[in-house]
Amino acid sequence: MEVEAQASDRMDMEDCVPTPVQREPPIIRRLDEAVINRIAAGEVIQRPVSAVKELVENSIDADSTSISVVVKDGGLKLIQVSDDGHGIRYEDLPILCERHTTSKLSKFEDLQSIRSMGFRGEALASMTYVSHVTVTTITKGQLHGYRATYKDGVMEYEPKACAAVKGTQIMIENLFYNMAARKKTLQNSADDYSKIVDLICRFAIHHTSVGFSCRKHGAARADVHSVATSSRLDAIRSVYGASVGQNLLKIEVSDNDPSSSSFEMDGFISNSNYTAKKITMVLFINDRLVECGALKRAIEIVYAATLPKASKPFIYMSVKLPPEHIDVNVHPTKREVSLLNQEIIIEKIQSAIESKLRNSNESRTFQEQKVDPLANSVSTKKVTSTPPSSFGTKPQKVPVHKMVRTDSQDPAGRLHAYMQVKHSSQMQGNSCLASVRSSIKQRRNSGETADLTSIQELLREIDSICHSELLDLVGHCSYIGMADDVFALLQHNTHLYLANVVNLSKELMYQQVLSRFARFSAIQLSDPAPVQELIMMALKEEDLEAEGNQNDDLKEKIAEMNTEVIKQKTEMLEEYFSINIDPNGNLSRLPIVLDQYTPDMDRIPELLLCLGNDVSWDDEKVCFQTIAAAIANFYAFHPPLLPNPSGESLQFYKRASSGDAEEGNTSHSADDIKEIDQDLLLEAESAWSQREWSIQHVLFPSMRLFLKPPKSMATNGTFVKVASLEKLYKIFERC
Repeated sequence: MEVEAQASDRMDMEDCVPTPVQREPPIIRRLDEAVINRIAAGEVIQRPVSAVKELVENSIDADSTSISVVVKDGGLKLIQVSDDGHGIRYEDLPILCERHTTSKLSKFEDLQSIRSMGFRGEALASMTYVSHVTVTTITKGQLHGYRATYKDGVMEYEPKACAAVKGTQIMIENLFYNMAARKKTLQNSADDYSKIVDLICRFAIHHTSVGFSCRKHGAARADVHSVATSSRLDAIRSVYGASVGQNLLKIEVSDNDPSSSSFEMDGFISNSNYTAKKITMVLFINDRLVECGALKRAIEIVYAATLPKASKPFIYMSVKLPPEHIDVNVHPTKREVSLLNQEIIIEKIQSAIESKLRNSNESRTFQEQKVDPLANSVSTKKVTSTPPSSFGTKPQKVPVHKMVRTDSQDPAGRLHAYMQVKHSSQMQGNSCLASVRSSIKQRRNSGETADLTSIQELLREIDSICHSELLDLVGHCSYIGMADDVFALLQHNTHLYLANVVNLSKELMYQQVLSRFARFSAIQLSDPAPVQELIMMALKEEDLEAEGNQNDDLKEKIAEMNTEVIKQKTEMLEEYFSINIDPNGNLSRLPIVLDQYTPDMDRIPELLLCLGNDVSWDDEKVCFQTIAAAIANFYAFHPPLLPNPSGESLQFYKRASSGDAEEGNTSHSADDIKEIDQDLLLEAESAWSQREWSIQHVLFPSMRLFLKPPKSMATNGTFVKVASLEKLYKIFERC
């Protein structure tokens, strides 16, 4: 009975299992021609600026000397492009907007030598499928022009005779009227109009023999207006302003080696005085406006490494290649092209730009401001009232935005402008930023990291604990000067801050070590140094600081053990951190963590002691974290070991004498001055001056680019807000 019941249950379950439906393969259909054309139109005309680009390029191909663009509602309501070119023949108007009708080529081989902007014959056709197109044109010798309207690639009516001026005018109305989704995503007309203006600006600085204008419909004044000129630099000044034109460097590169590359490039690149929030790159290849992501990234790397403060440059380049070395038919909107030997061309352009920038560092100019030492000297008298003006009125209130320092353009805004600074011969050599490495291949991009999971986790931790407000402060602050040995004075907007330079530099170096993991360049020591002796020096230094009297034999044992640990890990330290220990136990190489900066070599013993004593070698993540922390501490901007020679620390540099033993003798006679160790004093002054120069010119520019301040810096005293210029001004007014 039980067996029969089980069999019956199985039959019931089988009946409940659904029988799979046998589906026939879907039928392949030939799409209707109108559907095909509308799909293609959406690919070619992606947004209003795409239509403007196609029409302007057609006008340039028509040998125009003047091109005018009028736009309404960002191009969705109206785009009107007028030129004074050779016009369109009456006989060609019926097929003007059919797909794949063109005057630029007749067979595929013509692409190998194409020099015109257009060649496919798709642009006008695409516009007729997503808008209403009206063409008015007149050719040379005609008494009147013709006007024709087009829809879905077909001329709606016979061309009508009309009055016309030389050239062609094309009106695109109600763009994307039949593509609701596309039109809905393009409602921000202001954004699209700015893209159109930017496009016309780019054409205007390259095609200097053509006058361009661009304005909104109904506006009396054009937002872009350029006239034909023979000077490229004048065109840039006219379009982008004098502030851009005066900070440009002429650059030319060429190569005629048939085995590698054959090209010519000329253009302008911004110098160290140019600052902007984003990069502007205008690239023309064989007179075609294109984009090249690889070239743009290569140039950004050069600027970030060579001119960190001016890392968002203005670039204009015109590259000329043999037509057979370029494939223009690789993108629906012709925005990109494919070059023969592209990597070689980019590398040569990159090297030329780097060389140009490095050689231009010494020519940087600043706006000068004369400072009256009497007017800026600090008075010990209490201010009781504001000084009267010549007319007996209160001084004019300073706008808040003028309280903000602009670091690179206003050197008088720094503390040095109000102090007498000794200019030593040593500092003149340091003022040149020629310490940038010669090969761009040796530069390290902070965005490139090793694939080890532990390193990726450490980098994600840095991102997760980044303080957004401090990130903005670090990225947009102005350096004023050093307040003391540790704290620098910064200004962000109208607020003044004290910033702990040691903490900031230590965190920056830690993040840079992780970012450059396994990709370091190296400092080669001229004379390899024995690791065990260096660790012994560090132990003795610690013993002095702790005022202890540890047994020398014990110190030697500790130094020997630490040296052995480091020697066992030599392969890993060399591969990942460029720290080289030779088989004899000598240190021969150290990593370069920050370009243009050499750490204090007197702290090498402390670094080696940390590597041998403080690193946890068992856990990979903790190991890398502690090694990075040790290297960061070595690279941090610690005060020099010699005391600051200013103020009371000057006593440190006096030789022992009988006069020094007298109590209460605080005055310095001529004899006392002779007893100062001048060599030691000069060494100290040089070290402290070099540190402050590096803080201003290396640390803070690098912080703006790379540092992600952790949240702990908001509470541990790294940043201390000391004043608000707005509040101070209000207090001054009340006084």
